[in-house]
Amino acid sequence: MATMNAVPTPPDRSRALRNPLRILARWLGTREWVMRMAPVIIWLESHLRAWTGNRVSLIGIAGLQSVQVTVPGRKSGTPRTTALLCIPYGDGYIVTGSNWGRPEHPAWSANLRAADEALVKAGARESRMRVQMVTGDERENLWKFVVDYWPGYRMEHRRSGGREFRLFVLEPTRSATTPRES
Repeated sequence: MATMNAVPTPPDRSRALRNPLRILARWLGTREWVMRMAPVIIWLESHLRAWTGNRVSLIGIAGLQSVQVTVPGRKSGTPRTTALLCIPYGDGYIVTGSNWGRPEHPAWSANLRAADEALVKAGARESRMRVQMVTGDERENLWKFVVDYWPGYRMEHRRSGGREFRLFVLEPTRSATTPRES
């Protein structure tokens, strides 16, 4: 498991920020009117992934990283898959339950909170990952890291009424990571 007591160092974004779409996405991600478009953006994201066999995502076009996280529903046990903006963190990722700035936690975060492991797809790679919801001082350190990576989370936090977003660290388990068959 990654050491979370130390303050993480933000990734070098100098090269990534040269992508004009990433710059535009970071700017749009701080605009409240974009949050009202969440249903359309989610629909486009899921259909673009479906139409391209998960090779293209709206988040990826914007120059950002995303993962698809699958966990059993905490009540039904039915596998639930959600595409999420993610932040690279060691060998794994951080995902944030911002819910587009809504006052309630997203349903996927309750399912992830109830799970010990998740199936995580990042592009063509699929792996089982350990799930840890981060709390306390560790969460405070990660929150600074998260808003540095995606400044829009500050605006979403204000829109939510100050709800503490759930932060999860996803880390590879010992089982092998496998490329997905085409």
